[in-house]
Parts: sequence; C-alpha cells; structure tokens
Amino acid sequence: MADTIIANGQFTTLDPEAPDVEAVAIKDGLIQATGAASEIMSLRGPETEVIDAGGRRVIPGLNDSHTHLIRGGLNYNMELRWENVPSVDDALRMLREQADRTPAPQWVRVVGGWSEFQFAERRMPTLEEINAAAPDTPVFILHLYARALLNRAALTALGITKDTPDPPGGVIERDANGNPTGMLIAKPSALILYSTLAQGPKLPLEDQVNSTRHFMRELNRLAITSVIDAGGGGQNYPEDYEVIQRLHDADELTVRIAYNLFAQRAGAELSDYERWIAMTEPGAGSSYLRMNGAGENLTWSAADFENFLEPRPDLAPAMEDELEDIVELLATNEWPFRIHATYDESIDRFLSVFERVNQKQPFKTRFIIDHAETISERNIERVKAFGGGIATQHRMAFQGEYFVDRYGEEAARFTPPIAKMLEMEVPVGAGTDATRVASYDPWVSLYWLVSGKTLGGMPLYEEDNTLSREAALRIWTQGSAWFSGEQDLKGTLAPGQYADLAILSADYMSVPPEEIRRITSVMTMVGGKTVYGQGDFEDLAPELPQPSPSWSPVGAVASPGMREARMEAPVQHARSCHDGCASACGMHGHDHRIAWNNPIPVRDLKAFWGALGCSCFAV
Repeated sequence: MADTIIANGQFTTLDPEAPDVEAVAIKDGLIQATGAASEIMSLRGPETEVIDAGGRRVIPGLNDSHTHLIRGGLNYNMELRWENVPSVDDALRMLREQADRTPAPQWVRVVGGWSEFQFAERRMPTLEEINAAAPDTPVFILHLYARALLNRAALTALGITKDTPDPPGGVIERDANGNPTGMLIAKPSALILYSTLAQGPKLPLEDQVNSTRHFMRELNRLAITSVIDAGGGGQNYPEDYEVIQRLHDADELTVRIAYNLFAQRAGAELSDYERWIAMTEPGAGSSYLRMNGAGENLTWSAADFENFLEPRPDLAPAMEDELEDIVELLATNEWPFRIHATYDESIDRFLSVFERVNQKQPFKTRFIIDHAETISERNIERVKAFGGGIATQHRMAFQGEYFVDRYGEEAARFTPPIAKMLEMEVPVGAGTDATRVASYDPWVSLYWLVSGKTLGGMPLYEEDNTLSREAALRIWTQGSAWFSGEQDLKGTLAPGQYADLAILSADYMSVPPEEIRRITSVMTMVGGKTVYGQGDFEDLAPELPQPSPSWSPVGAVASPGMREARMEAPVQHARSCHDGCASACGMHGHDHRIAWNNPIPVRDLKAFWGALGCSCFAV
C-alpha cells in the first residue's frame, strides 16, 4: 500500500508516458504510481495519508542548476532582501528599521536580488539617502557585480580613507577633494566587492545552522526541492561545508544539494584540485548531499565577469595554459566540471582548450558551460559535440536594460539563445545564480523565460526566443537534473523517481504571464516528506526554530517568498507636477516626471518607454 496519495489536483508530470493524471501514489520516498484516481486509490491502506490538492496545479519540484545555497545559507539570516520591494522609499524604510535593530559591530547587508528598475522611481537609492537612513550602523548594499554602496559608518569600520589606494581590479569612487564617497566600482572584476563583503562580521556557528535552515525553508516556499551549488569565492572545502554536513547528518536538509568545488587561490588552482581529488570524488555522499565535480571557477584567469555596465573583459594570454593543466587533471580523474563563461569570445577560447584535452584524454563525463549569454550557434554545436551542457540563469532579467544600452536591442534578442540551444538538443538547465546578483526566486526566472521581459518589464525577446510554459518548467526540473547526473532520478512525476513535488498557489499553466512572478508553493514535498506547508497544508510541515540572532531581518521582515504583494502595483510615491496634473500612472503608481527627471541607461528614451507599452511614459 502507498505511504501517501495526492489526489484532486491538476498534475503536470512531465512524463511522456503519463502527462496528465488524476492522482499520484508515493512509497518509500519515491513515486509509486500515477494515473486515474480510482486506480491510485486502490493503493490506499489503513496507514496511507491522503492529501487533497484542492484542484491546484501540482508540479515536479524545481531544481536550480546553478546557485550558491551553501554560502548563501551561512549569511541568509544577516541579509535584508529587497526582492519585490516596490519603491526606493520602501527600500530605505526597511534599511532604516533594520539599522535600528542591528547591534554593533554587525552590518546591515543588502546582497543582491534587486534591480533599480523594479522601483517606482526607476532609480537606485543615493548615498545621501543611505547615510540619512542609517547614519551610525555600517551598511553594505551590493548592486549586481557592478558596484557596492557603503555608508559613512561602513567606510569607518573598514578603514577606507582618502589615503586608501584603489585595489587591483576595482575603483574607490572619490569626491572632488579625494575623499571616498562610499561607492565601490568593479572595474573590471568584482574582487573589490567580494573582498569588502568578506570583511564583515560572521554569524556564530549555531546561528549559521539556523540561518541555513531558514534559507532552505524559503526555497521550499518557492517550490525548490533540489539545487546544484556552484561553490563561490570564499567557500573553502571542507571547512565551509561544516554546517551543511551537520544538517545532513541530523537529517535536517529539506533541499537536495549537489555541490561543486570552486578553486580559491589565484595561482594555486591546480594544487587545489590535486588536493581535493585525493580527498573526495564525484558522487560521494547521499541523495541529499553529494559531491558533483569541479567549478564554476577552474582558474581565476578565465573569469569573464558579467558586468554589462563595463566593456567585455579580455582574458589574459596565460589563461589557456593554466586552464589546460586543470582540465586535463579533471578529465584524467573523470571529474565533471563547470566553468563560468558569459561571452562567446571566452567560450570560444575555453572550448579550444577542452578540444585539445579531449584529444589526449577523452572526456568520460559531463562538462558544463555556465551562463553563456552571448554564445554563438557554432559554439553550441561544439559544446554538444563532446558531451557538454549549458546551465542558463535569469541574469538578463536584472541586467537587460544595461545590455541593451551597450550592445543594442538586436543583440539582446538572443541573449542567451535558449530556444536555439533546445532546438539543437543540447542539455539545458535553468537556475538563478543567487544570491549575490539575481534573486533566488525561481518564478522570476520562469516569468522571464515565458514573457521575455526583464524584472522592470522591458521586453527583450520575440517569440523565437521565449519558451512555452511547459518547456520552461521542463528545464527547471528534468533539464537541471542532467547537470548532477540524476536525470533518471528526479525532474518528473514518474514511477521510480524521487517524490519531490510542489502544490502551487496558482495555476502556472494558465495564469496571465505577469502573475507567474506571484506564484509560491502551498505544499512542498522532498522524498515523500512534507517540508513546507501553508494554509490548509500548514500542519503537515515540521516546525522551524525562530530565526537567530534576535536582530535578524528574517524575524522582522517578510521574506520575498512571503510577501503577499509580490506584484501589487506600488502606491504613488512621488508627484513632481502641479496639483492639476492628471498624468500619474495608475498601473505603476508613480508620476511621469520621475521617468523624465531620472537617468535611464538607454540612449533613446522614447523607444525604451514605448517598449514598456505604458502611456504614462509617452515623451
């Protein structure tokens, strides 16, 4: 008999053998059977739990093929999130309130996940506004991998003064007198941003454990059941994996994690991998926590950061020699690997290295190109030729306006060319690259894939580079499973696969495109166990301890996944017209002069605002 039966739902199984079913049976953490309600109910025994989905859409659990959960979990309880915040005024209010809660010497941190184009004012907060909101508590605000905004208290805490030199690869903005303004600029690399953030206080171990549990619960709230963790700068193995291993050993993981090992030391990347090959191997661990291979950083000389506010970086001439030694080591030991690659010019050089290695030591396992925003059709063919896949993320949803301004609308139409990748039958996975640039919210990505629009509503793609809802869901489930070698175990609601699934708050397959971004899960299950429940399903989920420390934003501010007004029109926050002006926008909640009076990163305002289809911006 089944352990659990879920019935009365609209099931999207993604199983070609049974795409539309009426009920699902679960046994020993796996999908036991799917089919007609009468057939599945015949598996009901006296101990079987029957869950009524209430007519809601049921999907396989989402799988983020490129994120940074392990690092993000260590910091989640310290971070103020601005996702879905409708205005600069609201963001500054949240900043002010968190500064009042935060004790010395801790900082207030807003670390990625937001775009100025989400705000009614269509601009970033100024340094003056940030200093007014938090005059005494250090504040660090990361904007993409482009810049960080620090208040005066943070400059003092970090010891950044008039005499502090610019670090390699970064710029400390200064006023006319040479004093630091508080703006740190990644030019051309993000090292200045990483290294500054790393100087902030860390949470004690027990709070890191609590923080990681709350981060996983937030992902469960958004229907995520699996991720592939791409390591990250400052994420050292094995010491920085202590918390996630501890949670695994206590059977407290609520997200399946396959993790990659990220080379940490510039100039010593090969020795990093030689050491790790002696310590572990791909597949080591369990179905909840397993080692997945190398990357996304294989060598620092190959890093082509995706800052579209700056020109494309040229990689060092020594890159090929450094990369070839590492890739040959990995291929010889049959380690899968992934590499960060934004631009086609970089991808072309990487693939030439891979092809040379493959001639000497044929690849026996998968390799992954991460991001691939401007990859060409020729290089997609080269990826396919010897067993590679492409992990895509919704970074253009956050940076599309900047890309259009630098490279033009035509270039943006196929950035990245996901529809072409699928047409050419290359393995494609979807993800977020959270948490430092884009949001961890998968529904922003699904909205972007289906609508072709940025977070700010700017259309990027025509129909030839947008996906059907089923195709978008498939790369977020079945597609992503390939990237950890688990395509036979997860990604569909089919017999024998993991019972990882979500019951959604709204019907993803039929709601208007703009409402996709409002979707959450009302019940999420991993391995047949309910890990998140809301409303009618709340009693099915285990309780979570209160967030710690006591000043954590998580305990005081609704998370992005909890914010009920995720896509509600913001109230009107600014009127610069005289009282008789009738041009305020009822849809976006702002006055047209905000658009006219604030800098927008495009050359042609009329064409830009016209693309949004909003008459309030007619010029």
